[in-house]
Amino acid sequence: MTVRFKRASASHRRTGLAAAALVLLGATGCTVGPKYTRPTAEVPADFKETPANFKQAQPSDALTKGKWWQVYQDSQLDSLEEQINVSNQSLKSAAAQFEESRAAVRISRSALFPTVGVSPSVGRDEQSVNKPLFNKTLEARSYNDFLLPADVSYELDLWGRVRNTVTASRSEAQASAADLAGVNLSLHAELALDYFQMRGLDAQEKLLLSTVDSYQKAVDLTNSRFQAGITSAVDLAQAQTILETTRAQAVDVEVQRSSYEHAIAVLVGQPASTFHIDPLPLDLLPPALPPGVPSTLLERRPDIAAAERRVQEANANIGVARAAYYPLVTLGGTGGFESAVFTTLLQGPSGFWSLAGQAAETVFDAGKRRGTNEQARAAYDKSVDDYRQTILVSFQEVEDNLAALRILEDEAAKEDAAVAAARHSVDLSITRYKGGVTNYLEVTTAETSALNDEVTAVTIRTRRIAASVLLIKAIGGGWDKSQIPAV
Repeated sequence: MTVRFKRASASHRRTGLAAAALVLLGATGCTVGPKYTRPTAEVPADFKETPANFKQAQPSDALTKGKWWQVYQDSQLDSLEEQINVSNQSLKSAAAQFEESRAAVRISRSALFPTVGVSPSVGRDEQSVNKPLFNKTLEARSYNDFLLPADVSYELDLWGRVRNTVTASRSEAQASAADLAGVNLSLHAELALDYFQMRGLDAQEKLLLSTVDSYQKAVDLTNSRFQAGITSAVDLAQAQTILETTRAQAVDVEVQRSSYEHAIAVLVGQPASTFHIDPLPLDLLPPALPPGVPSTLLERRPDIAAAERRVQEANANIGVARAAYYPLVTLGGTGGFESAVFTTLLQGPSGFWSLAGQAAETVFDAGKRRGTNEQARAAYDKSVDDYRQTILVSFQEVEDNLAALRILEDEAAKEDAAVAAARHSVDLSITRYKGGVTNYLEVTTAETSALNDEVTAVTIRTRRIAASVLLIKAIGGGWDKSQIPAV
């Protein structure tokens, strides 16, 4: 509320100037506590496992756009990934947590400004004639009282307690924003992993069912030879055994596939009972993904950004703790209008005001402030250690998946050669069996070995795709530190 007077004395002007000076001093006072600098961390010059054909560069355009899963060029995966942003409950929870922390910043900032309150009142009073020192010359014992006051209170932030609190709240909000990005990245990566694992099982099931058809033909052939007296019942039993064993393997794959399908349903926010994805065998190879130079990893991983923001938060909390050693200075003021007649309430003579200041200092607290400072310092040290540990883990994850891609590529080539050799062995064994040179045990052994090699080849392909997804996650997907909001 603005209070105007017809005439202001020199003392009033001096009082107003002094109050304004104190407010200005509170807004520009010194700040106790250490100045924040980002903690240092050891960063290697290059990734040890970077393949020779990977150039050192930022991730491809598809990653920098954020929709990194599009590098796999799978329309069904693209559709499922888009549903996460709309329907995933864990992501909604993380988003709500960020909004909560952003609201906390607004609460902290409010302490930078005065608090103003008004409490208008209307009353009618009657004085007792027997009241001590009652003025008997009054014309009436009863009177009206119209009151329109405004109260102002303001803490002078001389030592930066409020400013450090705002900095801490802002840093926590930014850390929550990075946490949200981390949850988003993890959920999208988890969906891609589940999806490709399911597609790998589809490929296994297709292989097993195709093998079942081949084994059924072998059983029919062996049965015909048995009926003709060419082969023994042992050969027929062996052929039937491997057929039924392979059928059982195909059924077991369906059980595993169902669990991945249900997991995907939860990720996209749908009931598992009504969710279904048609089988589609995995037939793609991992795309080339340049990991970039190690130093850029610090800018592209949301968990590293969150850990760094919490270091700044802990640093600001040290300043808040140290400010407790200094006096808490507050200003207060009251002003408004009061009159016995409503029509004269807003006139100059009805105005009143008062100003006051207070400084409070704790003289003895039995070590409470010292303990609070030590606690804040220990929390800062812990946040620095967590930040450096997060960096170490991030480099480990990149190296792990670069190594996995390199090793699995070599293993896949060797396994493909093994599959070709096993298939040739099966052909030779069947020819020998039909020629009566050997019994069916040799065929069974060769077919079992060939099937195992083919299943292994499918598993390796699935692992290669999974490693590429984990590498994208390890390098931060399409996220960048510049996406942290200023709050």
